[in-house]
Amino acid sequence: MTGLGRGFRLLLVGASLSLLWACATPERQALAPGESVWEGRLALLVNGNPPQSLSAGFELRGSARRGELTLNSPLGQALAVADWNEHGARLRQGGNEQRYASVDDMTTALTGTPLPLAALFDWLQGRAQTPEGWEVDLSGHADGRLLARRLQPLPSAELRLRFSAP
Repeated sequence: MTGLGRGFRLLLVGASLSLLWACATPERQALAPGESVWEGRLALLVNGNPPQSLSAGFELRGSARRGELTLNSPLGQALAVADWNEHGARLRQGGNEQRYASVDDMTTALTGTPLPLAALFDWLQGRAQTPEGWEVDLSGHADGRLLARRLQPLPSAELRLRFSAP
């Protein structure tokens, strides 16, 4: 293959990847004062019947009152985008959108158990808020790690995060 042909192919591949990335990038909410952004990896295990597990990259923006959680594939594509405010929650996956009365309703529909997204904002800031039934281990917080376990009510769940503030 000639240098010109190889260069054209590289240009075509680069343009295609840029177009795919632009299509997969979700719309961003503007941050208000007091809101933050974190990114990293999360792993969730819900010990239900059947057990459910999830591992994904994440970006969490906003606050407990108004925020957005994007779950990403290992290649950086948005798998799902959840956002919430005082009026309810919304989940977008692929071309589908579902609305829920609350964040708890949305996380229960997704994982089989409500997840403490409000507490997650405190945990990421190093504050050990303990929602009912949950315990959190922040001993690895300075290294960008946290572990939270839900013991009651069943099903039990374990949430592990590796994070940084971009």
